[in-house]
Amino acid sequence: MTPDSPYIFCYPSPMSTKPTNSLTPLFKPKSIVLVGATADPAKLGFGVARNLLQSDYQGDIYFVNPRGGTLLERPLYPSIFALPEPVELAVLLIPAPYVPDALKACGEKGVRAAIIAAGGFRETGAPGASLEDECLRIAREYEMRLMGPNCIGLLDTHLPLDTTFLPPPAPTPGAVAFISHSGAICAAVVDWARGQGFGLSQLVSLGNQLDVCETDILPAVAADPYTRVITMYLEGVSDGRRFLHVAEQVTRQKPVIALKVGRFASGQEAVSSHTGALAGADSAFEAAFRRAGIIRATTSEHLFDWAKALAWCPLPAGPNVAVLSNAGGPGVTAVDAIEANGLQLATLQAETEEKLQGVLPPAASVKNPVDMLAGASPEQYASSLQILLADAQVDSVLVILPPPPMYSAGGVAKAIIPIIYSAKKPVIIALMGERLIQEAMEHFRSAHIPEYRFPERAASALATLTNRANYLHSEPPKEVEVTDVQPAIVQRLLTQATPGEWLSPVLLDQILAAYQIPTPRLHLAHTAEEAITLALEVGYPVVMKLAADEVTHKSDVGGVVLGLASDTAVSDAFDQITNQFQQRFPDVALDGVFVQKMIPAGQQVVVGVVQDAQFGPMLMFGSGGVEVEGLDDVAFALAPLTHADVEHLLSKTWAGRKLDGFRNLPPADKTAVTDVLIRLGQLATDFPQLAEIEINPLLVMTQGEGVWAVDVRARVTA
Repeated sequence: MTPDSPYIFCYPSPMSTKPTNSLTPLFKPKSIVLVGATADPAKLGFGVARNLLQSDYQGDIYFVNPRGGTLLERPLYPSIFALPEPVELAVLLIPAPYVPDALKACGEKGVRAAIIAAGGFRETGAPGASLEDECLRIAREYEMRLMGPNCIGLLDTHLPLDTTFLPPPAPTPGAVAFISHSGAICAAVVDWARGQGFGLSQLVSLGNQLDVCETDILPAVAADPYTRVITMYLEGVSDGRRFLHVAEQVTRQKPVIALKVGRFASGQEAVSSHTGALAGADSAFEAAFRRAGIIRATTSEHLFDWAKALAWCPLPAGPNVAVLSNAGGPGVTAVDAIEANGLQLATLQAETEEKLQGVLPPAASVKNPVDMLAGASPEQYASSLQILLADAQVDSVLVILPPPPMYSAGGVAKAIIPIIYSAKKPVIIALMGERLIQEAMEHFRSAHIPEYRFPERAASALATLTNRANYLHSEPPKEVEVTDVQPAIVQRLLTQATPGEWLSPVLLDQILAAYQIPTPRLHLAHTAEEAITLALEVGYPVVMKLAADEVTHKSDVGGVVLGLASDTAVSDAFDQITNQFQQRFPDVALDGVFVQKMIPAGQQVVVGVVQDAQFGPMLMFGSGGVEVEGLDDVAFALAPLTHADVEHLLSKTWAGRKLDGFRNLPPADKTAVTDVLIRLGQLATDFPQLAEIEINPLLVMTQGEGVWAVDVRARVTA
């Protein structure tokens, strides 16, 4: 330890029982010590002390500052060793260079968890990173869990506990937990949530995640009985596959909504295939969230719009929405938004329409969307809503409430709140306006009924509820097993590969054959005469391809000639390919020209795999051929694939939907495509050293006639 450190604790105390790896001391500590407490109200150490006391935390609270004195009528102990009792949780708000000393003292005192709130660590460069390494070493030695550094800590509104230095007032107790990689976002969310009328159950700021990370926190927060929805602000994940495994379990218990930032960051480097060019880091997160059942928010507004609905509403039984409005324009706007979000307008029963006619004026429209007209009273809103909720064809209701000309919006709110309370179906409010709706807004928020300013946001929230219901009714994802493959053969073949280089076509053909992915056999010709002989053996028509590993996109340099049906055509093609190659690449050795059987025309799709740094093998499927990047008709899924992944790849792309037949195209062999997707995903999973694999095109024959991987490339990691 540094001799001049003011946080050296000069007299030791017997160490208590060594801590375990449990996060309980973080979330439910029996006692807390704040190291770095100060009576100076301008410093963060005062803010944490104030919040600890004002949170009404029921455990013991101790303050440490080497100068001693008092703070908020409590003693400032000169060291951790001076504390009268052992403590479970330490909050360290001291300069970064002193943190290792403080952690060692915490370990000697028996502290089981520590929150390092100070900055000045890895985010500042190499010296800060070295400090972090030392902190982690000490924590491992004493079996302590660490949160941070460079974080604002955590708070629990129900325990209650507040270890942050956020300005008061504290957030309102509620049902939404927030986990964040950004401390500044936490401060904004607390203030915004208070203004929006919904409370937080827990808030966790992770900072640099030296030890405790988002994956550790997820199950701990999900176990909180007061938390109904988990929201996350993510800049990345520490271990993609572990995060995926944990999230799959958590989302079956409670909904998780994540805002993943950095969506448009540059994709993977050192990729040359179409798959690599199209697979940015965000594609992997999209695929991972879908597999794990995480609801992905694309904006901060969506994050909490959806959380509010999930926390306060029952889930719908289906996608059928009834719209209740006092104006036609907003009703039509709502219908567009409903359909844009994948929902549909409910077809009302005749009995429902008759009942609506009985409570509404003759000019009102009792068809869905129901337009009660501008003069609709609070009683008509309430009666109509009750009638719609009773319709078996209605799964949810979107109520549109612009300021009524003859009544107050607040009066309408008070009339319909009891109806919504007693309903077993979700009701979302589009409360349109600003100054004239304030009373209604307060009523809805006090009653925990979601209200949004415009129908588009309301429809988006309804779609989230419906998607959540669908997810809970779906079977948990199960990866498809492939047993009739020969990984031992591939293992042996890959010993012949050069790291960082593309595999030779002949070697690649053998690898694909070991996983039963069909390819037309390659025959290498060194002269035009050999090419003719091979073409006669294969049988006309044939294809000829440039045999040069250095050239990846052979068709771009005239290295592929199709449909050769005679000896003369083969000879001319050989001369054409070799001459063009020598002109364009005079310093590159030519291996020869491949001769292949010409496969009959079929639908062209692309299938590829790249290894994502976080989540491992990621499979791409879409429209193939030379325009794959221009068409941008691709979808991604993590490998090994589940049946749901396969369905996603096929249903979300035109290439997949077209396999069912289109106009003059007969139905293609979708079963064979599915088989290749699964097998290629398994190959990439079994051999992560395969950095990229791409089949473009995979020719898909008519139904029952199979597929052919006619152009394949793969590269091993450097």
